[in-house]
Amino acid sequence: MCSIRWSAILGVAIIMAMMPPVQAQQFSPRIGFTYPAGGRQGTTFQVAIGGQFLDGSAEVHFSGTGVRAKVLEHTRPLTVAQAGLLRDRMKELMDKRAEAMKPAGQRSTTRPAWTDADDKEIADIRKKLSTFIPKNQINAAIVETVTIEVTIAADAPPGERDIRLRGPLGLTNPLVFCVGQVPEFSRKLAVVYREPKNGMGPKVPPREPDLNITLPATVNGQIMPGAVDRFHFKATKGQRLVAAVGARALIPYLPDAVPGWFQATLALYDAKGNELAYVDDYRFNPDPVLFYEIPADGEYVAEIRDSIYRGREDFVYRITLGELPFVTSTFPLGGKAGTRTPLQLKGWNLPVDKLVQDATEKKPGMMQTSVRKGELVSNHVPFAVDSLAECNEQEPNNMPITAQLVTQPVIINGRIDKPGDIDIFRFEGRAGEEIVAEVNARRLNSPLDSMLTLTDASGKQLAFNDDHEDKGSGLNTHHADSWLRATLPATGAYYVHVADTQHNGGEEYAFRLRISSPRPDYELRVTPSSINARGGTNVPLTVYALRKDGFTGEIALSLKDAPAGTSLAGAKIPANQDQVRLTLAAPATALETSIAF
Repeated sequence: MCSIRWSAILGVAIIMAMMPPVQAQQFSPRIGFTYPAGGRQGTTFQVAIGGQFLDGSAEVHFSGTGVRAKVLEHTRPLTVAQAGLLRDRMKELMDKRAEAMKPAGQRSTTRPAWTDADDKEIADIRKKLSTFIPKNQINAAIVETVTIEVTIAADAPPGERDIRLRGPLGLTNPLVFCVGQVPEFSRKLAVVYREPKNGMGPKVPPREPDLNITLPATVNGQIMPGAVDRFHFKATKGQRLVAAVGARALIPYLPDAVPGWFQATLALYDAKGNELAYVDDYRFNPDPVLFYEIPADGEYVAEIRDSIYRGREDFVYRITLGELPFVTSTFPLGGKAGTRTPLQLKGWNLPVDKLVQDATEKKPGMMQTSVRKGELVSNHVPFAVDSLAECNEQEPNNMPITAQLVTQPVIINGRIDKPGDIDIFRFEGRAGEEIVAEVNARRLNSPLDSMLTLTDASGKQLAFNDDHEDKGSGLNTHHADSWLRATLPATGAYYVHVADTQHNGGEEYAFRLRISSPRPDYELRVTPSSINARGGTNVPLTVYALRKDGFTGEIALSLKDAPAGTSLAGAKIPANQDQVRLTLAAPATALETSIAF
């Protein structure tokens, strides 16, 4: 493959503005959290965005439609020197007031005049000192706050958006912002140091009491060190409660936290304090989802915390709870492009157990499946679309003698439908032929932790794989899908075995197995997510090649729809390399533009 030269169109969102080169390269604006991290359709509310280098933030950008916002205020804590000067001035004013309030016989010969202006100055100093954070308490990445007012249209599509700020230094990185459908409840913005103690120093504010909510609801909050947040609600017998937490989904990684993420736990109690249910994940997803059928009318309490009681302002969460539709599994996990695929659905509070996924006008890639119950839309689950022929698994096929015969290239939709099950598929191959077998399961929301084995007709193992890293699947602590590649030694029958590593199984343990010759391909990723550059300067960026099915060839890069004067130096990824560092030359004329993939 090294002799093949592939071409790719490179894209990156670019902001080019007149700014000092040092600022453009070293002080890029960054946001670390958004609170609350979403809101309900048809509402207007305030949001605090924590970050760094946010001076002059003037615009808010959302992906998708139906959401707009305006900037209200930017707050940056005092420096140590500024706080010291203010404290000195505060002491002068306090001494002056004490002298002015002494009885006549105890006053100095020159009585200080205490005025309304002095009262106002003390109030102003106290307000300014409330933004001071001692050096050992500073988290530089979120030390500044921009307050915005968000308006979500009543017909805004529910789901996730990207949110960014824009100011003189350009665009920030994106964070997740959610558009919800049910009433929202939010705890107060968590600020460790707020009011000065005795006029001279900070104090920790008292903990906010538990919230009372009504179902259905979305609850927004932040977990601070050692904190446990609780929410009281009433429920009736027979209600099928779903409580889904968004935490890692909102901020996948905290670069200066140990460990680098918020690990939420969720518990449900009755009015007497008896624990009824507890979860700290949802299958392999780190954000917990709790399912519980209410046994009796009464008051219940939901409780969220970090698993090891850490916390700070960017431990942001959203919990949506109520008798909500929630899809737990689908089958099959995908279908062929240009066709309509009947799906079987499992879950809670679903209005149907079957639907048809229409991919008649779709190209190979990923779609999303959801169902609607009244006005409420369920969670979205992935549905893979491919161009190969497809078939469904046929049982029994757990022994070589009963193996299901397939003709490759093919994608087989199957299930490890009970603990210890093994699915075996037979195909005919030719001597010297290269074969790839790949499982898509975990990447499609299936709990299957697959392992693949390729054997010949005598049962001899030719290839085996448990976990194969897919660098395109984002931040993933366990790459559980399998992939293997082998050259067949002779013409004849071969067998592909699919099983679960932990010997688990069930109707939700679905998979898509591809058996085909290699399909060499790649995807590209670009960092940073936005470039803020001064006109006429050169800025670095890194392009990553996510190579598939053994592709090793050189990849030529070029810009699409780039403005005149924009160019790339070193625009290729050499054969057998996974990344290259390039230099982007910005045009001399300052402008704002987006160069798309």
